[in-house]
Amino acid sequence: MSFFTRPKITDWDPEDEQMWAEKGHRIAERNLWISIYCLALSFGVFMLFSVTTVNLDKAGFDFSQTQLFTLAALPAITGALLRIPYSVVVPVFGGRLWTIISIASLLIPTVSLGFVVQDTSTPYSVFVVIALLCGFGGGNFASSMANISMFFPKSKQGGALGLEGGIGNAGVGIMQLVSPLVLTVSLFGWLGVQGTLVDGQMIYVANIPWVWVLPLILSIILAWVGMDTLDSAKSSIGSQLHVLKSIHLWLLGYLNMASFGSFLGFCAAFAMLSKDQFPNDYNLYIAFVGPILAAFLRPMGGIVADRVGGMWISVACFVAMIVLSLLVFDTLPGPHEQGDSFDLFFVIFVLLFALAGFSAGSTYQMLAVVFRDISTEAAKKAGMDDKQAAHKAIVDTAAASGFISVLGAVGGYFIPQSFGWSLSLTGDSMNAMYIFIAMYVISIFLLIFVYGKRGKKHAAS
Repeated sequence: MSFFTRPKITDWDPEDEQMWAEKGHRIAERNLWISIYCLALSFGVFMLFSVTTVNLDKAGFDFSQTQLFTLAALPAITGALLRIPYSVVVPVFGGRLWTIISIASLLIPTVSLGFVVQDTSTPYSVFVVIALLCGFGGGNFASSMANISMFFPKSKQGGALGLEGGIGNAGVGIMQLVSPLVLTVSLFGWLGVQGTLVDGQMIYVANIPWVWVLPLILSIILAWVGMDTLDSAKSSIGSQLHVLKSIHLWLLGYLNMASFGSFLGFCAAFAMLSKDQFPNDYNLYIAFVGPILAAFLRPMGGIVADRVGGMWISVACFVAMIVLSLLVFDTLPGPHEQGDSFDLFFVIFVLLFALAGFSAGSTYQMLAVVFRDISTEAAKKAGMDDKQAAHKAIVDTAAASGFISVLGAVGGYFIPQSFGWSLSLTGDSMNAMYIFIAMYVISIFLLIFVYGKRGKKHAAS
């Protein structure tokens, strides 16, 4: 084996306890941590416009609030659409090769955004195109989750997918933490980047995207050198599409939209929403708190769900999200400025972020258990032996994981766009919260009346 290549793994069964103990866990964990790093960068690119939109006026652009909410929402459209093919390409191309290709594609919007924010004559349509291209980072979530799900046994799916999705999602918070820190520093003057003088301070909006170029290149190298391809999990696209016939794929997809979609949507909208409601109080330096907390609580949701089951954890999270969504109205500026409290508004949204992250972990645990059990049972009925059944379960779970993530990305578009629609239709962006409350109520109904009857650990199996 040369330094730059890795042989394909031709015989992989994570449910084989001996194989797992001898070498399997080391291989799986190495691929997991490299994939987490790559996914974190993907999410950083995916949500670049959540910070860029707040600073476009400082760079000299004159876009309306509704246009800015739309820019923040647009990456989720591409992210959702790409998750459909990204859900099934890993068994076709192999996880290592596809990770390299998908990460390399993110250099296109990252570099492009760095150039166009320096030219105030750039039309809005160009920003629309680049925002859509940033959605490639959201598509990577589907292929990353699908790939990692193949490496781990069912008993460790919740924890592994929780770490992958959770720490990977932390890329949003890291981006929102780093962006304000580099905004006032001349990092790329040697590339001709010019700043804008705002209130006596130079602002370099181009730094927001360009600071990620070198980490993206490093991630490509890490994937090339350290990741593996499970040749034993190879499968055609057509052989994976049958999971779309399962009602559970669509029901769990809706639950993922309510949980993970809330995380994505709030990440995209919170900065603009705060600036809209509290123009004098909002501080861009604190935008990262909610996304970071949600990202690190997501693995906890998966780990706890591995032990006690995901259904009731998700129910409790959605109930709390309903209560917090109602409370947020008491924090907003009123006709007589009564109840105006940015601090309380911020705390409530941080808690909403946390609950969305935790419930996303428990929802994915349910997904892993459901489709491993359904697929294994179907394989046994079809007369397959244990090895064939294990292969089918791995591929089906990976495909279902990707398809279900599509609806999660839809939430990433629906939520910020709802705030924009609410603003244009009613003059108040916060009326959109009533729609989200209804979404959480429906989620509780599905969890209790569809999955509650089938037990905690193996909900809907």
